Amino acid sequence: MPGIVLVGAQWGDEGKGKATDLLGAQVDYVVKFNGGNNAGHTVVIGGQTYALHLLPSGILTPNVIPVIGNGVVVDLEVLFKELAALEARGIDTSRLVVSANAHLIPSYNRTLDKVTERFLGKHQIGTTGRGIGPTYADKMTRVGLRVQDLFDRPILRQKVEGALMQKNHLLVKVYNRRAIAVDEVVEELEAYADRLRPMVADTALELNRALDQGATVLFEGGQATMLDVDHGTYPFVTSSNATAGGACTGTGVGPGRIDRVIAVVKAYATRVGAGPFVTELDGTDGERIREIGHEYGVTTGRPRRCGWYDVPVARYAARINGVTDFVLTKLDVLTGWDKVPVCVAYDVAGTIHRELPVSQTDIHHARPVYEYLSGWDQDISSARSFAELPPNAQAYVKAIEELSGARISVIGVGAGRDAVIQRHSLIGP
Repeated sequence: MPGIVLVGAQWGDEGKGKATDLLGAQVDYVVKFNGGNNAGHTVVIGGQTYALHLLPSGILTPNVIPVIGNGVVVDLEVLFKELAALEARGIDTSRLVVSANAHLIPSYNRTLDKVTERFLGKHQIGTTGRGIGPTYADKMTRVGLRVQDLFDRPILRQKVEGALMQKNHLLVKVYNRRAIAVDEVVEELEAYADRLRPMVADTALELNRALDQGATVLFEGGQATMLDVDHGTYPFVTSSNATAGGACTGTGVGPGRIDRVIAVVKAYATRVGAGPFVTELDGTDGERIREIGHEYGVTTGRPRRCGWYDVPVARYAARINGVTDFVLTKLDVLTGWDKVPVCVAYDVAGTIHRELPVSQTDIHHARPVYEYLSGWDQDISSARSFAELPPNAQAYVKAIEELSGARISVIGVGAGRDAVIQRHSLIGP
């Protein structure tokens, strides 16, 4: 049975939660391998909407074991609030497993994240201010706190003290903020230790054993390809590897265990925060997409920037991730346009690029080259087979499939859990 990676193909918010939910009944584990509570999934089940921020989407599916992998950074306050909110709605959360090697987000990193972003002024990155970046920075400079440190008080205190030795200088001398006491941080973190302890495990060992025994494991990426710290529109990116390769480093499962890579892509494009966005719409079309598609951040509530489908981005995502299948979401949002533009290339000072330019400067200065496909007026939300789509909607899907570098196996046509058209199995041939 396969190891399956699920990633976003654009700038996030593509509908990965729905794709995970679609696979949920067919998998045994759902593993979050990167990021923290700086992004969210929205899943609609039986008319009920669930917004998840830190937890894997598999938490909503009975008999699936949800796992937070070592590549995730964990805000314990957020974790337990999210668990409590689900439990209050009758969801069993007792199956959650958390890697002993996952890094913790201490309160001082949330503070640093916010003050640093304000300090940047007009050069802000667009961070959510939740301490994600500073925590990954601590990991790389080897002053981070891991889940396992909660259970060894001397080690925890020693690590907090070492981290604050530097950070308090920054807070006081650069940002004019008060110094943070070591005991304050230690007590805050230790308050969660007893509740967390039963969830903690050697998740790399558990996942490899599960694959050995024939289990199906779904590796769920947070954020998306164009926000990957190495492969995205740097520096307007997240702080982790959101591409398929991150599934291996973020879980301790080797690349030979991965059988399929599924990338989720919207029928148009959106982005939250600063950074280049070649197909962005500033006028009425952008507002129309935002309102019809409810394009507001699950975690932040920020309005998303909206634009037309970007083929160079989709082709890049297919290549970087080794995509075997695309899941195309929100096709229904495009209903009602007479013509639907598709960006097939970039024009950079008169030079046409059909692949994503390697230079960030070129991307910043690129202008979209559009082809215009005929639109449709029919409501497609009840379609459950490809043949039930209007001919022009079928033509739109076929056109972007041919241009994007991988087959489109699933099409989302509405917000509901069952509002999908499955053209090819996401697990079988």
